[in-house]
Amino acid sequence: MNYVDGFAIPVKLSDKQAFIDHARHMDAIMIEEGALRIVECWADDVSEGKQTDFYRAVDRQDGETVCFSWIEWPDKATRDAAFGRMMQNEEMTNTPMPFDGKRMIFGGFVPVVLLEKGNG
Repeated sequence: MNYVDGFAIPVKLSDKQAFIDHARHMDAIMIEEGALRIVECWADDVSEGKQTDFYRAVDRQDGETVCFSWIEWPDKATRDAAFGRMMQNEEMTNTPMPFDGKRMIFGGFVPVVLLEKGNG
């Protein structure tokens, strides 16, 4: 099975197009580095919970929403090598992010169940 990085990111509503443009540019670099698939999602049907929710996870401020994203890699070794190279890439490290990276939630995950239509 592949390796997955997941992200929840606070983004100002007014920065939606900047987020999309940034994602397209940076995601292309990650694809060149070996990522198999990248999905960037803008909140559409995200409810506010009573104890926890996506908004609380990123400490959403007025005028912000939450974006949910993931990157699929062939394996953790490919991901680790790519991240090492990307941290040396000035374009990756010096390009301003259209969101508050300090409130981004992220982590790497090992898939334990994978179901796809026609692959059950």
